[in-house]
Amino acid sequence: MQVLAPIQHARHAQHAPMRFDDPAVSAMATARNRLVLGAIIFLLCFLVLAVRTVELGVSGGIVQSSALPRVVVPALRVARADIVDRNGEILATNLESASLSVDPRQIGAPEALAARLADILPSESEGALLGKLKSGKRFVYLAHNLSPRQRWAVNAIGEPALVLHRTEERIYPHGRLAAHALGHMGRDGDGLMGLERSMDDVLTNPSRVLEPLQTSLDIRVQYVLTEELAMAMRTYRARAAAGVVMDVNTGQVLAMASLPDFDPNTISGSPGEERRNRVTQEVYELGSSFKTFTFAAALDEGIIDFSDSYDATKPLRVARFKIHDDHPMNDELTAPEIYAFSSNIGTAQIAMDLGRDRHRDFLARLGFMEAMSLELGEVATPITPGNWGDISTMTISYGHGIAVTPLHLVRAIAAMVNGGRLIDATLQANLSATPAYTEVLSPRASRQVRQLMRMAVMKGTGGRAAARGYRVGGKTGTAEKAIGGGYDATLLVSSFVGVFPMDDPRYVVFALLDEPLGREGQTRLRSGGWTAAPVVKNTILRAAPLLGVEPRQEDPSMYQEVASRIRDRKR
Repeated sequence: MQVLAPIQHARHAQHAPMRFDDPAVSAMATARNRLVLGAIIFLLCFLVLAVRTVELGVSGGIVQSSALPRVVVPALRVARADIVDRNGEILATNLESASLSVDPRQIGAPEALAARLADILPSESEGALLGKLKSGKRFVYLAHNLSPRQRWAVNAIGEPALVLHRTEERIYPHGRLAAHALGHMGRDGDGLMGLERSMDDVLTNPSRVLEPLQTSLDIRVQYVLTEELAMAMRTYRARAAAGVVMDVNTGQVLAMASLPDFDPNTISGSPGEERRNRVTQEVYELGSSFKTFTFAAALDEGIIDFSDSYDATKPLRVARFKIHDDHPMNDELTAPEIYAFSSNIGTAQIAMDLGRDRHRDFLARLGFMEAMSLELGEVATPITPGNWGDISTMTISYGHGIAVTPLHLVRAIAAMVNGGRLIDATLQANLSATPAYTEVLSPRASRQVRQLMRMAVMKGTGGRAAARGYRVGGKTGTAEKAIGGGYDATLLVSSFVGVFPMDDPRYVVFALLDEPLGREGQTRLRSGGWTAAPVVKNTILRAAPLLGVEPRQEDPSMYQEVASRIRDRKR
């Protein structure tokens, strides 16, 4: 009991009534009153700040001052729709980024700040940064598209005059692939070329920014075509190259390659030559591929049939000019042989039988006299003779004296093999719609052209384009470059245009090499049949499975008539 007594006394003390005159109680009351007063003051301050925030938001966030002019920060356009290929693969999209601005008037030591920023922003020189910091302006952008690491480093400087703005950066995940078709963006958020420029209104439409712009491009086919052209450029030491893959029944462009190219992610520093689209912006004399149109018009008009022959035993003299064959047969040739063996002499005679006016009018119907309608601003107008006389008719019949873009040629070739329907080329996917067309050739003549093109690969100059199982037809094109009013035989434009499968045409594949020098030690082998035809062959072999075209055996009866008119010859 002696041990528990103190404890019981303590418990009794805890329940004793508190006296208000106790000093401890008075201190607690004072502290409580002070806390309540502090809470009220804090609440009043919070309400004042909240009201002021709303007021600034409504007024635009700019504090007006009679002493300082109003500062207007340029607004960056950040809402832009994605661009995708025909299969939904993203070709262009936006990622969150940041831009860095500064108020130079608030900088006390611009030299020191410029040095620190130059270490963080390697794309900006210290001198350029210093010039902006000393500009005396109230707002200057120092850099765009900062990485997270750069943003952290800028914040670590602790300079209040530096401001980071949340923006969006346009990204092209496939880099250089299809760069000329897609185009690129400027600093202010506007498209500067390609689809980014021509479709700018659609891509920035607020009601459509969440809806991707679907193109006709197939990035898989684009990769194949670009790689094959690049390898051919290196192999044959060419100055440049261009290529197209197009659906003959819809006009949709599945691939468009122009080399050398550029990376739209890092456009600064790219020379203008790399940004030039050689498929739509460059015109060439494309040589013997134009024989296809001469034959088509003559067959359609009933001027020739497969049984007709022309004398090609010697060069054809016209005034002071002489027309000769690059692959001379020195014999009388049937019409199919003239096409398959690419005789300029025979083709010129067919063109004269067709007549100047009908020949020129047919080429005009194919669109060779005007710029193409396409969803790109970078399109060129063909170059045609001012005085279209007999000499022009004869030389243009085999592709000299008229310069067109590669896409002009591809569109016209598609019309020659699809039953005679000229369809505008397009970079937009519209798979459900039936495209508009102009009938330029009869189905009968179109079928005959397909037979001739198949023979040019099976028995003629296009043999190196033969892709086993895919029944390729096509035509070589080799032209000397026009220089200073004449032609330079050392500078060639070598091309090949192919169609597959020839018994049921679906795609045109075109390849061009600009000024090929040939392989080391084989500088004479620079023609379209040697350099460009293999590009078309390899592209078809790799792309056809991606496009659902299966290899199969050919029905020889489809070409029996025309094949019987072509004799086996040593060339």
